[in-house]
This record gives sequence, structure tokens and C-alpha cells, in this order.
Amino acid sequence: MQLNYILILFLGWKVFFHPFYISLTEIRYNQNQESIEIAQKIFWDDLEVALGDLYDTKVDFLNPSNKTALESMVKEYLKTHNEIIINGKKVEFEYLGYEIEEEAAWFYLEAKNVTEPKKVEIRNEVLLAHFEGQQNIINFYVDKRPKSLILYKGKEKGVLQF
Repeated sequence: MQLNYILILFLGWKVFFHPFYISLTEIRYNQNQESIEIAQKIFWDDLEVALGDLYDTKVDFLNPSNKTALESMVKEYLKTHNEIIINGKKVEFEYLGYEIEEEAAWFYLEAKNVTEPKKVEIRNEVLLAHFEGQQNIINFYVDKRPKSLILYKGKEKGVLQF
């Protein structure tokens, strides 16, 4: 009995501590700067799997062998798997970097010269190809009024009206 318990703890720790696949994207419109600030929280171990498959390499967020190469992979992945269209105009965002927070990482992006959002179309395909049941939650704030979407495989896009 004790051996089974130890095996579950050793092999199944993820079941207890990370049994779901989810990301959180916080987008804030900064009226003074006419920009949007994006913070995307993703489980770094899941992103390691996705990037490793995509680039056919071992990825390690905690001890990267080449931080510049890792940043380049992350930047390309996020730009490819996210799209934001505000008032009919595709937003071009700049990747700013990331920081690890326990089992997840926050990735930061910014877009400048953005008019105040009235209609926002969002596509978020982060990790959808790699994890069954992946859900991507988006909270978009304009004047402290958040609007939210939950996107998943089969519903990768959504529209918000402000």
C-alpha cells in the first residue's frame, strides 16, 4: 500500500498540483499612453512541452542553457498564437520579456498607438495543439471595466464590445 502511495506521489504529482490546463491573459488599455499592456500567465512546464515540440529541442525555463534563444522562441510562439484586432485594425505587439512565478510564468507584451477599443477581436491558441482541455481565459480592461472570454479548441476566437 505504501509503495502505491509513493508511486502516486512520484508519478502523479502533476495530477494533484496541476490537473488542469489553463492560461490567463490580462489586457489593459492605457488611455494616457494609447497602448495596450498584455500580461499572459502560462504554466511554464506546459510551454516547455509546446516549445520543445515546435523547435525540436529541450526547453528549460528554470535553467535555460541559452536565454536569448529561449526568449526568441517564446516571442515567436506568443506572436504566432495570439492575435488582437481593435476596431478593425490588427495590433502589432512587442514582446517585453517574462518572469517565473512558482509553477507559472508571466509573459509581457505591449502594443502602442492603439485607439480606444470599441470592438476587440481576440484569437488565443496558446497550448491548444498540445493539451486536451486547454482553456485560455482573457480579461480585457478599458477604464476598469473588464470584459472576459474563455477560448478553447474549437472556439479559438472571441469578440468583445465596449
